[in-house]
Amino acid sequence: MSTTKTKTAPNGAADATASPEPRTYRINSDVEAKIDNWIKQNPKDWDYIQAMPLDRLRRTLVLNEVRQLDRQQRVREFTMNRINADPKLKQAYEILVKDVPEDQREEVMTQMARQKQRAVARSQAPQQTRTQGVTV
Repeated sequence: MSTTKTKTAPNGAADATASPEPRTYRINSDVEAKIDNWIKQNPKDWDYIQAMPLDRLRRTLVLNEVRQLDRQQRVREFTMNRINADPKLKQAYEILVKDVPEDQREEVMTQMARQKQRAVARSQAPQQTRTQGVTV
């Protein structure tokens, strides 16, 4: 099942670049089930959302996107500060990204640092053994 919507410009006027065909949105049954479950558990919040004017709802969605981008930027800056604080670490990352285009090096370094951090966290997490499963 899919829903359709005609694309409009941010100011509410018809967008000159929009195609005349309506957009088709994908429906993921797992996501829909999660949403339905949240609605059942939070009826007051759902009523509040439904009562919001469309413009306010759109602006709230954009605010969430901005917050997510700000969070990503803070994580990136924190990671780069940690790399730059340790000359040996910085040199090691610079060797790894020497063939990466100059404008992409910082992003690649932060991606590698985050991937390393995740791998270390997984290796330090308590490991569940197979014997801890359900027994009969």
